[in-house]
Amino acid sequence: MKSVVVFCGSNVGNDPKIIQMASQLGEAFAKDNIKLIYGGAKIGIMGKLAAGVLNNNGEVIGVIPDFLKLKEVFHTQLTQLIITKNMHERKLKMHDLSDAIIALPGGFGTLEELFEMVTWAQLGLHQKPIGILNINGFYDELLAFMRTMVNKGFLKQENYDMLIVDDSIGGLLSKMKNYQPQPLPKWIKKEQL
Repeated sequence: MKSVVVFCGSNVGNDPKIIQMASQLGEAFAKDNIKLIYGGAKIGIMGKLAAGVLNNNGEVIGVIPDFLKLKEVFHTQLTQLIITKNMHERKLKMHDLSDAIIALPGGFGTLEELFEMVTWAQLGLHQKPIGILNINGFYDELLAFMRTMVNKGFLKQENYDMLIVDDSIGGLLSKMKNYQPQPLPKWIKKEQL
């Protein structure tokens, strides 16, 4: 894993452990020479994550759509800032630049980004590891709901199992580095990817 896209909140929330671990994930990236790809903001969990990388001499690429550049208060100290035309182009660019995906706590935007990446993997459009850093049980209820989707027959167990979940940074990164992608669905040919 040389570059990881991290989806997370543009707010800091109210849990100090989440703020602390966002910064620590950034430090871990820098120490492990993993380039951070993220949403480009200097505020919220996004800002804490980027600072963790930058303060430890790591590389950070921010990707932000033009209309959010001011609203999300874009970071001016990044290794590189890429400005896109819209949200769809932003996600595609972030995906293209990364070897893996991690979700930290966040709101609707974070969930939308995570689920789009999982959907793409389910369809065989990529085989990158997708991790959830489940800080203080933030994602417990969502994971329980996804298990309900499996139990009710709306989600295949093997698709649920694509998600790599851990509550520690070291544990999550280790699992992601050792990830073995599932075989592509029979109806998808490798050259279509």
